[in-house]
Amino acid sequence: MVYLEYDFTVTPSEPGRDVLVAELAELGFESFVETEEGVKAYIQKVPELSLDLKALFIVEHNAFQVNWKSKEIPPQNWNATWEADFHPIHIDGRCGVRAPFHEPLKVPYDLVIAPKMSFGTGHHETTHLMLQMLLDEDLEDQYVLDMGTGTGVLAILAEKKGAQLIWAVDIDEWSVANAQENIDRNLCKKIQVVKGDAAVLEGEKFDCIIANINRNILVEDLPKYRKVLKDDGCIFLSGFYESDLGVISAACMASNLQLEKKHLKNQWVAAKYVS
Repeated sequence: MVYLEYDFTVTPSEPGRDVLVAELAELGFESFVETEEGVKAYIQKVPELSLDLKALFIVEHNAFQVNWKSKEIPPQNWNATWEADFHPIHIDGRCGVRAPFHEPLKVPYDLVIAPKMSFGTGHHETTHLMLQMLLDEDLEDQYVLDMGTGTGVLAILAEKKGAQLIWAVDIDEWSVANAQENIDRNLCKKIQVVKGDAAVLEGEKFDCIIANINRNILVEDLPKYRKVLKDDGCIFLSGFYESDLGVISAACMASNLQLEKKHLKNQWVAAKYVS
């Protein structure tokens, strides 16, 4: 599998970087690495790929200046990229995320993640927020669904928090393989990795659903999530800005889900909804 790396420079970088990442995520870009001048973004190179970056809102808006260059990144070269940029993170002194080559972290939940091309190391605000919210949740003996699992980091924390069974679902074959590697690396035994989208959920029931994707997919798939959520269950959503919370909450209300709490970080938001 070949990926394209787009190296963007954005002026001003804040909030330009975040606006750009949100728009690129909707185009299908899968992972992002912040740089001093902007962000590097990665997307699979497939025959049907068609990107009109000049039509992006941030590119057309006169308040921002955006430039980019691109190159192909064969999968075998990715390790060198993330090793150079991946530093351990700490969340509230309770959880840490590190690479295999880092020393163990002295926290209750020490998660070891090799991200490769998958999204989810805890460095991006949305993953950080979701980890933070799960740390506060009682998952003992629960059935958990992690949609858009990426590296599998949220599913791994769910198992370490006592979940009885976790489905880690992703549409991308590369992410499925990467998630399984990380699950094995963390000696997890209760996570089932599933390739597909919301259509694979039919007939299942979960106590807790985690979905860190993007606004449009969340809105589209919320009725499907609600169908497989137990009557007394909860759902954690992220992958969108605080300004999008109204749209997400309206979609949740249409599925009889109510906002219970939210966490914010640099204009990004993670929210918990209950039935």
